[in-house]
Amino acid sequence: MAKRSEHSLEELKAMVLDAAESIVIEEGFSGLKVRKIAMEIGYTVGSIYMVFKNMSDLVMHINARTLDAIAARLGQVQDSSPEQSIETLARAYLSYASQNFNRWSNIFECPLAANADIPDWYQEKVDNVPAPVHAKFTELAPELPEDHRKRAVQALWCGVHGICVLSLTGKQDKDSLNDIEETLVFLVRNFMRGWVAGSNT
Repeated sequence: MAKRSEHSLEELKAMVLDAAESIVIEEGFSGLKVRKIAMEIGYTVGSIYMVFKNMSDLVMHINARTLDAIAARLGQVQDSSPEQSIETLARAYLSYASQNFNRWSNIFECPLAANADIPDWYQEKVDNVPAPVHAKFTELAPELPEDHRKRAVQALWCGVHGICVLSLTGKQDKDSLNDIEETLVFLVRNFMRGWVAGSNT
């Protein structure tokens, strides 16, 4: 058993978070137990609650890392046209979700505690995920009022996310992933086609 003096609270927090994230990646949320984390890092259960308020707080920090990873993946997308970029962003989101299913699904399988306030720092990470879509949509429809653009991006991204949630199981083969991607592309292309047509009338 490690001694508390061996690590600062910040180091202990990072150790707990690393161990918990590894468990989620390997086993999913169902495998995430405080005692298992404690055994992994060689500390007591009580030590974990010295650096995280509760399990909900720990899960939020795990999910924050995942949101950062998704945002980084989407931030790498570069295409010549806004329409193509938005389609590529949707594909990239599906790709991340299918390749990192346990991490991705943990965000939605582990709701925050009832009546819990979402911290500003966490909401910012949530908002960063569709931010590249919003930027490309602004290029596509600069004449739209900002509140309309936000609503359009929200509608599109909810559709993209909904297809992933309803279709992915973590056990897809190549053919089934191709089918999901075709559905995703069908949604995005027709959504974007409607905006392009509308802007030309």
